[in-house]
Amino acid sequence: MPNNGSLTSRGQNSRERILNQAAQLVYEKGVRGTSMDDMRVAASVSKSQLYHYFANKEELVLAVIERQTVNVLGAQLPLLEHLDTWENLEKWRTTIIDLKESSESLGGCPLGSLASELADQDETARVALVHSFDEWEQYFIDGFSKMKERGDLRAETDPAELACAVITSLQGGQLLTKTRKSTRPFKIALQTAYAYVFSFATNPQDVEMAKKGRSQANP
Repeated sequence: MPNNGSLTSRGQNSRERILNQAAQLVYEKGVRGTSMDDMRVAASVSKSQLYHYFANKEELVLAVIERQTVNVLGAQLPLLEHLDTWENLEKWRTTIIDLKESSESLGGCPLGSLASELADQDETARVALVHSFDEWEQYFIDGFSKMKERGDLRAETDPAELACAVITSLQGGQLLTKTRKSTRPFKIALQTAYAYVFSFATNPQDVEMAKKGRSQANP
C-alpha cells in the first residue's frame, strides 16, 4: 500500500472514498458478507485503483477498524476528554443514550460488531481491535484516576476496573439493543455499570447532585 503521506490530493480522496464506503458496507453486511468487488463498486473505482491503495481484503479490514475507531471515539469527543467529574460522567451517559435513541436501535457498535465477527477468525484484526478498545477505555481510566487523586473516589478504587465495567456494559447493552430493537437493554446496562462506579464514591451526595444536573461546586 502506498504511504498516505506520499499520495496526491486526488489519490488521498480516492483512498478516503474507498475506505468510507468499505466501512459502511462492512457495518451493514459484515466482513464476510462484503467482498472486495462490493467495495470497488460502492466506491466507483477500478480494480487496479482498489488494489493500488489496499493490497488485499485483510489490509482494507485493518484500515476499516482504524477508521471506525476514529468515528466512534470522535462522536463522543470532547466528553471523553473530561470524564473526571460526576457531572461530566452523567453528561457522557446522557449523550451516548441520546445517540443510540437517535439511531432508532438500528445496528450495534461498529467496533463491537467487528470484534464479534473477527475475534475468533483473524488474530491480526483481533489485536487491532484490542488496541481500539484500550484507547476507548483509557479515557475512562484517566478520568477515574483524576477523581481518585482528588478524593472523589475511595482510595481502594481501581480506575482500570471501573473503565472495563463501563465499556463491557456498553458493548453488551448495545448487542441486546440491536437484537431486541429497543434501547431499554442499553439503558439498563449503563445504569448497572454506573451504579457500580458510584459505589466507590467518597461522598454519595456529589453523585446525587450530578444525577440531578446540579453544580458540584459548594454553595
